[in-house]
This record gives sequence, structure tokens and C-alpha cells, in this order.
Amino acid sequence: MRPDRLNPLFAEVEVLKGIGPGLAKPLKRLGLEKVADILFHLPVSWIERRRVAELDEADVGRIIVVEVTPVDYRQSGGRGPFRVHATDKAGNYVTLTYFNNPGWAKKQLPLGEPKIISGKLDRYGQELQMVHPDYVLPPAEAGTLPLREPVYPLSEGLTNNRMGQLAAQALERLPSLGEWIEPSLMAKRGWPDWQKALHQAHRDPEADAARHRLAYDEIFANQLALSLVRASSRKRKGVPLKGDGRLRAMLNLPYAPTGAQRRAMGEIEGDMQQDMPMLRLLQGDVGSGKTLVALEALLIAVEAGAQGALLAPTEILARQHFETLIRQLSGLPVNVAILTGREKGRARDATLMGLADGSIHILVGTHAIFQEAVGYKNLGLAVVDEQHRFGVAQRMMLASKAAHPPHLLVMTATPIPRTLTLTQYGEMDVSRLDEMPPGRQPIETRVLSVDRLAEVVDALGRHMEAGGQAYWVCPLVEESEASDQAAAEERARTLRQRFGDRIGLVHGRMKGPEKDAVMAAFQRNSLSVLVATTVIEVGVDVPNATLMIIEGADRFGLAQLHQLRGRVGRGDQRSVCLLLRGNALSETARARLALMRETNDGFRIAEEDLRLRGAGEILGTRQSGEAQFRLATPELLQELAPVATGDARLLIDRDGGLKGERGQTARNLLYLFERDAAVDLLRSG
Repeated sequence: MRPDRLNPLFAEVEVLKGIGPGLAKPLKRLGLEKVADILFHLPVSWIERRRVAELDEADVGRIIVVEVTPVDYRQSGGRGPFRVHATDKAGNYVTLTYFNNPGWAKKQLPLGEPKIISGKLDRYGQELQMVHPDYVLPPAEAGTLPLREPVYPLSEGLTNNRMGQLAAQALERLPSLGEWIEPSLMAKRGWPDWQKALHQAHRDPEADAARHRLAYDEIFANQLALSLVRASSRKRKGVPLKGDGRLRAMLNLPYAPTGAQRRAMGEIEGDMQQDMPMLRLLQGDVGSGKTLVALEALLIAVEAGAQGALLAPTEILARQHFETLIRQLSGLPVNVAILTGREKGRARDATLMGLADGSIHILVGTHAIFQEAVGYKNLGLAVVDEQHRFGVAQRMMLASKAAHPPHLLVMTATPIPRTLTLTQYGEMDVSRLDEMPPGRQPIETRVLSVDRLAEVVDALGRHMEAGGQAYWVCPLVEESEASDQAAAEERARTLRQRFGDRIGLVHGRMKGPEKDAVMAAFQRNSLSVLVATTVIEVGVDVPNATLMIIEGADRFGLAQLHQLRGRVGRGDQRSVCLLLRGNALSETARARLALMRETNDGFRIAEEDLRLRGAGEILGTRQSGEAQFRLATPELLQELAPVATGDARLLIDRDGGLKGERGQTARNLLYLFERDAAVDLLRSG
């Protein structure tokens, strides 16, 4: 249960004065639904105002506060701007210009009435001008006008002034929570206490120490939660699985494993022999051979008399894994089955019976494999592919399927920077595959202007005539899946006009079986070109597809471009990736495309992606179920994550965990940043 003293911060924003349904909408668009969300919605910049007695050319370009008296109105043309001529006490003129709404300007600035105004002073021809003053007040209220004002991220329907008022109300609700940071660290960094830090961060642009402290709180909550999960799983007894090697010896491998694969296999085999359940992350770039490592791990489980489960994020991927395993295990006495949402009736019942009686050794599937109806005789190892699609909660559900916690191997083809490995998988040991298997050729990457689209289509025609296959990925359009779909449908239509029915189309709104049918046709070469939105990003394997065309490449993040490029280059032929860019490139987009052309190294790309984009979006799209950082910038994450990891270990190993004095206050922190699943986990055991 959340401590009562935190309840005022978890109340819905509507408890704050002045928030009705109209204002709740723009707040919701910004993700501000609780009082705590408003506390953590910090200013992005500041307005500094200068109070002056009279108007002066020297202040052009500054935001000033001055008393003036309106003397005259002018409207130029039918829809031209409305101008109020005013003078200061010394008789100097200024023109106050309003676009639209002259009625509002007249109401605010009646002729002959002195007013205090604030705004940026500009020069317009020979005269001084102020466009849309941001404050117009009677002289008696001059003292209420802030000379330093925070500027908040806003959405339509919400003013900066109102946001500042809501932040002030939220700050009034702050409870006293005690200190959870290690005292010597506080002293060394010169950080204020938690309450003071929040007040300073909202009111003082120079409050770097306050902002660093709040970022640290957020990172520390995350690292502490991961450390508690790790400590809890370390306490639980698993079952050691020691394979005798007989099944692995029967495998007919396409190539000798790379050094990196052998190292990872050794680490996994060592973990599985312990009675402490394995918790290992296998990171490998696209095509580095993770599936082979996973297969070896599954065979160790089967050799030791246990069952293995391989969990994939999509049905397409699950079927591909299933077919790969069937092919690699042909001739071995190993029974493999598949379970997705599509298996129904007798086939499904037979699979469930085979799992329960132990005759099925390895199960491949989507999250259907941890539904309640699915029971295993002896689940010893769970392998989760494309880890970032599954939150910690799903990992725990899968683990609950065994009498003893199973060994857990999670894999990702999205190379993750070291900092984020620490903050998102801090409870795990990490193996990295940083070598490519023999025969994989580097993919040649070229960047072309979208003006050369006709040449690209001609080149695609030549590629098809020579028997090649290609992907054509359509650009991300805003946030909406519907407009991505429209872009893909339109591109498929224009290509079909030229090349006929050899063009297939997949997008996120298609139903599973429909999408699978198109993918299957592409895999067996009935289709030459697959036009797609980013649904093909992960794992699909068509060795004959050697050309990847990404339209609007400047709109994609680096990690996503790298993932998409990895769909080609899967056979022994030379592969090409064409990045079509728009003409108005930002500096960041230019840097991204240059790096893609320069390197195929996913780990280097991931580190750059973190630098260019920030941690919340590092995995291509904002992931559900994983840690999001609101207060910690990428730079602070890199600096403070290792410190927070060390501090979390100290709290658990030296300071008595959550039961000790510091631990009691740290509980508040976990609830505050909604990492309380870790507290529940400890309670449940």
C-alpha cells in the first residue's frame, strides 16, 4: 500500500483550483494526470524582465516592464494589425501591435488610462514597438508581475501563466519525506533536500544542483527497484540444469560458432548449472547469431530433463523461430511445438496436453504461452526474444509458470548503450555478441535525395528483373498509424501501376493472418517487393532480399534505421540500403544519415543515438512497460546511473534494505516514481 502521506501527490489534477474539464484535456495531452506529474513537469527556459521608468532605444530586444498611457487607436486595412499608440511618463511613444481581436486590445487598453505593460521591445521602422504585450495590469498591481518567470512545455489551450499557477499549488502539497540519498554523496555533490530541490527547480533558472538532485532521485528509484528485483530473484532457489552434451553434439551447424558466440554459450552454461536462477541479457547486433546461442541453451535444458520456452513478440517472428528450430533440430529426438493466438481447437489441446505430460520439449510462441490455461510439466528455461517489447511484469508472469523459478535468457537485436543497459536491465548479467558470423557481408548504404525517386524506381525494376527481392519502407508520418498506412498504400499503388502484382503490402492495421499471408508470399518469392510501414523492423528473415529502400529516412531514429537495414544482408550476396531523404534536413538528421553511411556497427550507432535523441526514445519508439525518465537527461543518465547503482547496492547490502532507516524513506521514493512493483515483489516473496 502506498504511504498515506503521498496521497496528496497522487490525487488527480482536478483537485487543484481552476482545473475543469476544459483545462484537464491539454494537461492530459502532456501526460499530466496526477499532482506529482505537475511537480515533475519542470520549466525548459526562463523569461527575465527588466523594470524601466521610461522607454529607451538601448532596451530594444529586451523584455521590459514599463508604465504607459494609451492615446490613440489605428486599424490598417480590413484585416491588418490593430495598433495602440501609447506614451510613457516622459512622453516617449511606443506602438502596441495586436493581430486579430481589436476588441480585446481596446478592452485591455482604454484610452487615457495608465497601465503597466510587459513584453519584448522591438523597432518597427523609425518607432518603438511591442507586439502582443504578455501582461497588461493596473498600476496598483505592478508588484504582482514576476521579473523572472519560468517557461513550461505547453499544449494548445494551456497558458504559461496558468501552468505556473498549477505548479505553485502542487508545490504547496509537498509532504516531508526524510532523506534517501547516502549522506556523504549529498555533501560531496552539494545537493539540497528533496522539497527544496523541487521549489528551486520551478523558480530558479540557475538551480543546477536542484535539477541534478531530482534527476538522481529518479535514476536512484529505478536502480533501487532493479537491485531489489535482482536480490529477490537471487534469494529464490532454482533448479541447476547440467546438460550432458549429447543433443548439442548431434547438431549440424551451418558454420563454426564465432568467438563471441562461444563466450556467450560458456557464460549461459555456467549460469544454468547454479541453483540460483539465471538472469542474463544476450545483446547482439542484427545477424550476429543470437538464435544459435538460444538453441544451445534450450538444448542444455532438454538434456537435463527440463522443458524450454521461447517467447517472441509477434506471430510472424514466432513462426519464423519455429521453422528455424524444426530445420536445425531435424533428426534429433527433440519435440518442438508452437502456440500463438491462432492455434485453436484440437491442435491447441494437443499442444497443451504435450506440455503438461512433458512430451513437448520446447515450446515457441507469443505471449499466449503464459496464459493461465498453459501448464508445463517442468519448465526449466525461458528465452525471451526482443526483450524491449516485454515489461518486467510479463517476465514475472512467465517465471510464475514453473514450480521453481526458471532460468531466464532475454535477447535483443537492438544494441543498447552501456548506460541504458544499466538502467533498463540492471538486474541482469550481460553477454554481448560483437562479432559477425562468417559469410555475412557488410551492407552498402547510400543516401539519396527524394528528388531522385524516379531513378530509384528504375533501379528497383532492374533488381527485380535479375531475380532479386526488395523491401520498401514508407516514412513515419506524425504520430498517427493511419497516416503511415496511407503513405504505404499510396506507394504500393504507384509501384503496382508499373510492376503489376509482384508488389505486396503490410502495415500495422492489418489483421495477423492477413499480414502473415503477405509475409509468407514474400518469403517464398511469390512477391518481389514488400512495401511496409515499420512492422517489418524486427527479425524477419528473407535471404534473397538484398535491397532495402527507406523513404523519408531523415524522419527515423538511428536505432530504427539500423534495425530496418538489418533486414537485408542475410544471405551471401551483396546487399544495398538506399536512404531517401527530404531536402530540408536538420543538423541531427544530417548527422544520423552520415553515421549510417559510415558504419554497420550497431553498438556505435546506439551510443550516438543516445547522444542525439535522449533515453526515453532510444529503442526506436517509446516502449511500453519500461523505464521512462522525465527528469534525467541523457547526459545526467550517463553521469549518474553508475553512482545510483552503487548507492542502491549500499542500501541493500549495508543499510538493511527497505527495513533499515534509510530504506524506510527509500520506499517513499519507489512509490513516488512508480517503481513500487519492486516493493510488491519483495512482499510477495
